[in-house]
Amino acid sequence: MSAKDYFHEAVKGGLIKDGWIITHDPLYLDFDNARIQIDLAGEKLIAAEQGLEKIAVEVKSFIGSSTIYEFYLAVGQCLSYRIALKAQQPERKLYLAVPTYTYEEFFRRPFAKQTIQESHINLLVYEPNQEVILQWIS
Repeated sequence: MSAKDYFHEAVKGGLIKDGWIITHDPLYLDFDNARIQIDLAGEKLIAAEQGLEKIAVEVKSFIGSSTIYEFYLAVGQCLSYRIALKAQQPERKLYLAVPTYTYEEFFRRPFAKQTIQESHINLLVYEPNQEVILQWIS
């Protein structure tokens, strides 16, 4: 079992504050003889007509010495996780959770922005100290 990300509990708390029910912590998928572990999964009743929305969230803190290296790892994880989710839980929408300071300083740069857009990665921007979700970017 891998260690939880540094801001795992902050994102979890933010999701709960936002009305999400955490259904898995973590969400395990067995796909092609590989055990995949996505940090969180949750669900929320959107409106009676729309039904239940289901998400999976990969939490990243970006507190290491190389933001670009962590970015490469996160993009690769998200691409792999999306394939596994599509095969086993296609109703879940995958999000990459990034702290607000990393979003402002790195993810708004043209390279990161274009990579995220072309990779079709959804972002969840969180504020770790207040444990709140600031933005959902699809």
